[in-house]
Amino acid sequence: MKRSLKNLFTLTTVLLFALPLSAQNEILTGRILLPVEKLQPQNSYRVLIEMTIGHGWHINSNRPLEDFLIPTEITAKGDTGITFGKVEYPRPELKKFSFSDTRMAVYEGTVYALTTLTVQPGIQSDSVNLNANIYYQACNDQSCLAPNEIDVQKKAALAQAGETVIETNKEIFDSVLPQFQSAEMPEKEKSLGEVVTEEGMVYAFIFIFLGGLALNLTPCVYPLIPITISYFGGQAEGTRGGLVLRAIVYVLGMSVTYSILGVAAALTGGILGAALQNPLVLIFIALVLVVLALSMFGLYEIRVPQSLALIGGKSRSGYFGTLFMGLTVGLIAAPCIGPFVLGLLTYVGDIGDPVLGFWMFFVLAMGLGTPFLFLGIFSGAMNKLPRSGAWMVWVRNLFGFILIGMAVYFLEPLFGNETVYFVLLGLVSVTGGVYMCWLDKNAGQKGFMIARNVVGVALIALGIFLAWPAESEAGEGIPWQPYSEQALQQATAQGKPVMIDFYADWCLPCKELDKFTFTDAQVIERAKNFVTLKADLTTFDSDVTQLLREKYNIKGVPTIVFLAPDGNELESLRLAGFEAADQFLERMQQTLAVK
Repeated sequence: MKRSLKNLFTLTTVLLFALPLSAQNEILTGRILLPVEKLQPQNSYRVLIEMTIGHGWHINSNRPLEDFLIPTEITAKGDTGITFGKVEYPRPELKKFSFSDTRMAVYEGTVYALTTLTVQPGIQSDSVNLNANIYYQACNDQSCLAPNEIDVQKKAALAQAGETVIETNKEIFDSVLPQFQSAEMPEKEKSLGEVVTEEGMVYAFIFIFLGGLALNLTPCVYPLIPITISYFGGQAEGTRGGLVLRAIVYVLGMSVTYSILGVAAALTGGILGAALQNPLVLIFIALVLVVLALSMFGLYEIRVPQSLALIGGKSRSGYFGTLFMGLTVGLIAAPCIGPFVLGLLTYVGDIGDPVLGFWMFFVLAMGLGTPFLFLGIFSGAMNKLPRSGAWMVWVRNLFGFILIGMAVYFLEPLFGNETVYFVLLGLVSVTGGVYMCWLDKNAGQKGFMIARNVVGVALIALGIFLAWPAESEAGEGIPWQPYSEQALQQATAQGKPVMIDFYADWCLPCKELDKFTFTDAQVIERAKNFVTLKADLTTFDSDVTQLLREKYNIKGVPTIVFLAPDGNELESLRLAGFEAADQFLERMQQTLAVK
């Protein structure tokens, strides 16, 4: 607050002594640059708006870091029949000045903004007038001036039908356009490094926590929901305080595992969750789920060892099992790589500080686990329903079948055949339906007949649906070809853009992309304009995979990389994680717009 008041006071003071407007106009000059000497009707062009700031001065960026600073804004318009698109602003410099306690986002020297211009058909004229209004605030190292604006004018000639046009300003366009991969490309979000530099570590940890919350929207977190409900629904006992403490222990276990995996991945350059390619790890997770399922059926109860219970002074029934469960499910969340986690991995790898990296990933995992804290408390509270009787045992048995189904879910990569996977899931579901509906003695109570019959029939129907042979989907989806340098060279020779899908067999979001996004009819149609390559990173530590990961800086899967026709990557269009078809189509269109 004091810093903002100081800055505002400084600005107010210098505004009282602002330069005359005539002198201010000499600080900023501008030009409108076209790529051709004459514009052709029915065509669209990229247009650069050049801003030259006088020596010793700067202007605020389009998105200044302080709310009270005046942003630079450009409004482009023309005669009737001329339509301008959205203005994209240059990347600012972050600089520290004597009148500010923090760095500011500014433009200095000569910079360029980018927009698009479309000439409508039927214009009855040999030329059109173009105008760009630039609204800005100029400062030097000691003071700031009052906001000002200038109008930049240009008269553009129109070509006649069939007339050949000549390129112009080619050197400037060639040097500037790579900064803006496409005229309609969205601005990139701040990286974690920028947040730390600009806002400080406290804000960075808040930012990381919120990013962890957002991870709950990724596909491979979904399995944690039934696991949490099943576990707490069958295990939670005791007072309300004990229930809350159990949920906290569960989330802490998740956080510790996720932190260790994340730091190891960042500092070694590995892929987060890559351990899940190991069949032994998958079998271990499945066995843990089966062990928990058997406890739901009442064969035994997971308790803390007696020696540890004596140290605590009283029995802490199930706390050790809860911590162990949290440590295990952290592995399940680990593959959920996304743009935010990718940025955190990169940042931790760059700083090379394992302690700071651990706590960053710990905070991230706490954000991820917060919803499960409440989910665990809610699920465990079911045991507190008054006079629940034998029907609660029936509910525990139901949760047992859910956990067995989740065990099959995590063994999917080992089957090598989707048919086997779905048949096993269907068998578990049908068995559960028959048992829950007719064989479970607890289901025979009066007043519970309808509920048990509905659940039983639903499980049987689900099992039949899963196990029923699916129709062949051969020929559907994007026609990928294996990644090879030869394919890349051919694409560059043909002047075609390239789309590379980096995936792994153990990657759950990769399967989501294959099933939902890459089978969309519009995505398949648009993919015909690309050379589409798949790069298999399942065995992430092999020599071939290592080279690919280093060449393209792959931190996690799935990662989709887009290359322009000249073979250069369009970094701002890179996708890490699952994305729906409509959003993915936009990335593809932006790639095709780059010539």
